[in-house]
Amino acid sequence: MTTERFDTEATAPIEFGGDPAAATERWPGGVLGADDIALISGVCATSLDPTDTAEHARDWWPLAMSWALANQVPRRPSVVCRPRDTGEVSRLLALCNERGIPVTASGGRSGVCGAAIPSHGGVALDMCAMQGVGDIDTVSGIVEVLSGTFGPDLERTVRARGLTVGHYPQSFDISTVGGWIACRGAGQFSTRYGKIEDMVHGLEAVLADGTVIRTGGAPAGAVGPDLDHLLLGSEGTLAVITRAWLRAHPLPEVERRGAYSFTDFPTGIEACRRIIRSGATPAVLRLYDGTESKRSHGGDGTVSTLLVLDEGTEALVDATMSTVHDTATACGAVTADVGLVERWMHHRNDTSGLQALTRKGYVIDTMEVTAPWSRLDAIDEQVKTAMLSVPHARSASCHLSHSYIDGACLYFTFAASPPPEAFDDTHRSMWDAGQRAALAAGANLSHHHGVGHNRARYMAEALGTSLGVLRALKSALDPRGILNPGKLGL
Repeated sequence: MTTERFDTEATAPIEFGGDPAAATERWPGGVLGADDIALISGVCATSLDPTDTAEHARDWWPLAMSWALANQVPRRPSVVCRPRDTGEVSRLLALCNERGIPVTASGGRSGVCGAAIPSHGGVALDMCAMQGVGDIDTVSGIVEVLSGTFGPDLERTVRARGLTVGHYPQSFDISTVGGWIACRGAGQFSTRYGKIEDMVHGLEAVLADGTVIRTGGAPAGAVGPDLDHLLLGSEGTLAVITRAWLRAHPLPEVERRGAYSFTDFPTGIEACRRIIRSGATPAVLRLYDGTESKRSHGGDGTVSTLLVLDEGTEALVDATMSTVHDTATACGAVTADVGLVERWMHHRNDTSGLQALTRKGYVIDTMEVTAPWSRLDAIDEQVKTAMLSVPHARSASCHLSHSYIDGACLYFTFAASPPPEAFDDTHRSMWDAGQRAALAAGANLSHHHGVGHNRARYMAEALGTSLGVLRALKSALDPRGILNPGKLGL
């Protein structure tokens, strides 16, 4: 198992507004007793350091980041545990299950919905000590990897063997394989390579009682329900993912880029629909509305910008880009500066602008949903209208970032400038307005950010009576409710 840890360049998260060791809790609760901590410390490496527990009390959920500026955290864990192998995870969960101790697993804690916040205290299970790439089947394109492995480490290792997994989320530098799987993440090249659920060949996971299970392991099957998909998106509520086998592709031979300008966003959406429905699947097909085009690509606030990038074998890429060009121009697009793609590639993971606005007291956040092509125009209009109707709202913009044969992802960015005393209420109100408008217009609850704490309140609206099935699964696999309690609307 390769265990080398590569250096990564990631945007530093918003700092604490004081000594993190002295950070106060917004959701205070009980702490574990000395006996529990002594037993836990006998299983794996642990930390009681108050700075460590403060860091593990939050992720990149924007509301928690704003609280950090006031030197506050949502809820501290009593102890941070860092297991080194699946056996230690198994023994730790068995112990915590026996004693009813909550366990919240996490990796890079790059999620933006609060899924990694230990909202019931207990144990923060930091999986980052379990990292490394194991067996690589270059003939089949299957890569074994531990769940605490960070994106750059995985990709550099497989590229040395002539492969790529092709998963590049915005959080690539600071997120782990286990986090990708647990939250059903999407990379920026997903239209070519798929979301993480399309990349999972098999999984190893540990149930709440310590039982180690293996799922999947075949290109396809009909062996009952797909148990990989039971764990994909479960956000640590049903099991702790310890190892994955991922599908990888040959390194691309060539890369091609293009940029186009449309008179408006709906026309650009229609062009993207026709491109995908024709069978062309460029790795990147990103369409920005007028507001985002002006902000990031030099538009005048009315035109909509489309950025395209594809990679793979030369014949396939050339055919794809030809289809994109012909379809876009048939929809009235004009070619734009292809250098826009390079500028996007260079800045695509930079969140410093959003963080700067948070430091200035703005509510700033994002919301992504998916829906069929026929409903995207209405969702775009209704979500923006709903968000902008909230007191203190300043802006609501949108881009289309992941496309499928039947629909696409719309990704909204919104901002407000409330007085300090109305900050939390404004954040909640903008989410309520936007998310409920999206659901009412035919969108789903989330495309790749997951549910976590922030979206838990919408789960009954989003799933209806199906939520009862999820709750039954939770009850069967985790009857004592120790795994990431309070998440997924459970």
